[in-house]
Amino acid sequence: MKKENQFKKLMKLANNHRSSLNLSVLLASLGVIFGILPFISGGKIAEGLISNDTDKNYYILWCLTGLLGYALKTLLYAWSLSISHKATFSILADIRIKMIEKLPKLSLGTISETPSGAFKQKIVDQVESMESPLAHMFPEMTANLLGPVFVFLYLLFVDWRMGLLSLVSFPIGMFFMASVFKSYGDNFAGAMKIGGEMNSSLVEYVNGLEVIRSYNQTDKTYKKITDKVYANAKYYYDWMTKTQFGMSMSKAITPTTLLAILPLGYIFYKNGSLSLTGYLLSIILSFSLQGLLNTMMRFTTIGAQVGTLVENVESVLNSTEQIHSEEKIVIKNHDIELNNVSFEYEDGQEILSDISLQIKEGTKNAFVGLSGGGKSTIAKLIAGFWDVKKGVIKMGDIPYENIPLEELYDQVSFVSQDNFLFDDTIRENIRMGDPKASDKEVEEISKKAGCHEFISHLENAYETRVGKQGESLFGGERQRIVIARAMLKNAPIVIFDEATAYMDPENEYLIQNSLNELIKNKTVIVIAHRLYTIKDSDKIFVVNNGKIEDSGKHEDLLNSSETYKKLWKTSIGKED
Repeated sequence: MKKENQFKKLMKLANNHRSSLNLSVLLASLGVIFGILPFISGGKIAEGLISNDTDKNYYILWCLTGLLGYALKTLLYAWSLSISHKATFSILADIRIKMIEKLPKLSLGTISETPSGAFKQKIVDQVESMESPLAHMFPEMTANLLGPVFVFLYLLFVDWRMGLLSLVSFPIGMFFMASVFKSYGDNFAGAMKIGGEMNSSLVEYVNGLEVIRSYNQTDKTYKKITDKVYANAKYYYDWMTKTQFGMSMSKAITPTTLLAILPLGYIFYKNGSLSLTGYLLSIILSFSLQGLLNTMMRFTTIGAQVGTLVENVESVLNSTEQIHSEEKIVIKNHDIELNNVSFEYEDGQEILSDISLQIKEGTKNAFVGLSGGGKSTIAKLIAGFWDVKKGVIKMGDIPYENIPLEELYDQVSFVSQDNFLFDDTIRENIRMGDPKASDKEVEEISKKAGCHEFISHLENAYETRVGKQGESLFGGERQRIVIARAMLKNAPIVIFDEATAYMDPENEYLIQNSLNELIKNKTVIVIAHRLYTIKDSDKIFVVNNGKIEDSGKHEDLLNSSETYKKLWKTSIGKED
């Protein structure tokens, strides 16, 4: 029942092109039927030879019939595959477009926490793996299921006993195949999982190669990758070893239709209950049955993979979307309010518990606390990375769910230490903050962000391509470009999530100056471990174990909060 449901889901994904797939099945089925004619013709010719028929027209007729059957089979097969492939590539394109269109509707938090390479594996690799089920299995396997039925019926017509004997090997072969398929779905799902882990490790290794070499961690990190690669290889080796006997026996036995026909047919012939022509015709037709069964067997493993492939595609298409009103509204102010907000990840791990706070428009605010306490999660909730299920977040007294998602994102610039640069020019990376900005506006904002000077000294200045993830630039240069992009966006709310956490003093000084330009007349939220950078904040929230433990100004917290006092002493100690 499960497999049937998965095939229905697969056909649902192919809904707009189902008529084309049905036509390809019809043509392939006709091709298989016509493909039986050469075997029937061979039997008739053998029958004529045995009976000493000297009418050459008889032989010409059956030779032409066999040739016509073969020609029609070839033409119909090619036509069927042409239609099925054209429909399949359109289906795969539609599925990928739907998956790509789905991604912007998912929470940014979910996307950012998905392992590197996971979406690529699903959207590229696993969708590509659906080509065989759609383009080949549907028309060919369906047709090759019909083929044995027609051969069987014809054998029943020749001699009902020979018809039944032709099927003796089939249940034996299927018995061995059942032992393989009993756990095939789970094994294939496991293969996809361990393959995804290997892909993610490879992507992480390539992206972090600069850091790996800088900290002389090449051997350790390389071992981590090789462990994943060997684990992937071992998984497949163990899987194939476990199924080798059953698969080999099934493929060896199922097509052996002569197993019973040859000896028992000979006995029937010797005792006079089966004519020689009937015996020879049964043998010839059993050869056609072998070919059909062999072709059908090729698609059994593909069919077993369909469930996992469809589930992985649907895991993206059916992912929970952020639900927001689409009706445009006017946000009168940018006061932010969280009322009794609790939040947990999809695995059920609670991160925030009953958070309530207020942030006034135009003020500078900071979240401090130990790592893992929930600071970044609060900031990302304010930025709209997730929707909350418990509690309410408001902007300008408007609940977030009543603010269109695109409009919510327009209100916030989010700057962290690992912001992304596209493999494009510096100018276009900055212009992403405001696609309508002119070249002059891009350059003016770059001056305010403190990156115009180093850009001007590059060989191609603003037309310099930054490389994959900005690899051609230094860390401080990348961060200043990110800040320039955020400044160009000119959002009324600016959030810094450890924006200078790993900067050297010189770059930190330059970037702090850039940040001061960025936050003028803005509502500012800062997350920082270096508390001296936020001690002038209008309000500091101390976050501990998913709760707001205390809040107030720097001087007040030194007197009222033991946690803040410890954090401050630690921060000062680091600077000594």
